[in-house]
Amino acid sequence: QVQLVESGGGLVQPGGSLRLSCAASRSIFSISTGWYRQAPGKQRELVAAITSGGFTNYADSVKGRFTISRDNAKNTVSLQMNSLKPEDTAVYYCNFKVEVPVKYDYWGQGTQVTVSA
Repeated sequence: QVQLVESGGGLVQPGGSLRLSCAASRSIFSISTGWYRQAPGKQRELVAAITSGGFTNYADSVKGRFTISRDNAKNTVSLQMNSLKPEDTAVYYCNFKVEVPVKYDYWGQGTQVTVSA
């Protein structure tokens, strides 16, 4: 079983920055890794994803402010969040998608990000 451990959440003022990191407990090949978030009363939504080949996809609401990166050798994925807004407040979850031996989604436990003055 693979555990995903997240770090880096917290409280930040509007306009501030945070960096989220997620590490897998062992070496796995992930077709795509990403970050999702879920605000109270809302569905979980994709924030950003990056494929093993380095292709990225961002939610329109975070384009130009967030940057996702991954280190395949270290089995980590990070999310640099700049110019944070109150509407970015949510629990953020990292996700590793694997296809071998079967398709499966691994999820982190979630880390709270709160943007407030």
